[in-house]
Amino acid sequence: MFFAPTLRTARFAPRSYDRAFERFVNEAFAGTRPSPLVEQDDKSWTLSIDVPGLSREDLAIGIEGAVVRIDSKAEARRQFKAAYELPQDIDVSASDARLENGVLTLKLGKQVPVSQVSQLAIN
Repeated sequence: MFFAPTLRTARFAPRSYDRAFERFVNEAFAGTRPSPLVEQDDKSWTLSIDVPGLSREDLAIGIEGAVVRIDSKAEARRQFKAAYELPQDIDVSASDARLENGVLTLKLGKQVPVSQVSQLAIN
C-alpha cells in the first residue's frame, strides 16, 4: 500500500466534504442512533422514536421554536438524549406525546405564521 499526502484546497476538498467526513467518523466511533420515523400532514408532524427500557417518568421533552429535545432524567436506568430540528416552529398547545411499548410518539402541531403586514393609507 502506498500513501501519498495531498495538498487540500477548497477546489479539491470543499468544506461540505470535510463535514461529511467528520460526521462519518463521529458516528462510527460514537455509535449511531437511528433516525426517527417522521410523517407529515397539513397541520402536524408525527415522530416515532424507539426508547426501550424507559418509562414516562424517565423522559423529559422540551420544545423551543422548531427544536424538540428529548432527555432521560439522571436517575433513569438507561440514558437517552436527542434533539431534532423541524423546518417550522412548533405549536405546543396542539402537540402531544405518547409512550407505548417502548415507542415514543410525538405529534407536533405546526405553528401557523402570523402575518405582520399592516396597511398603509394612500394620501
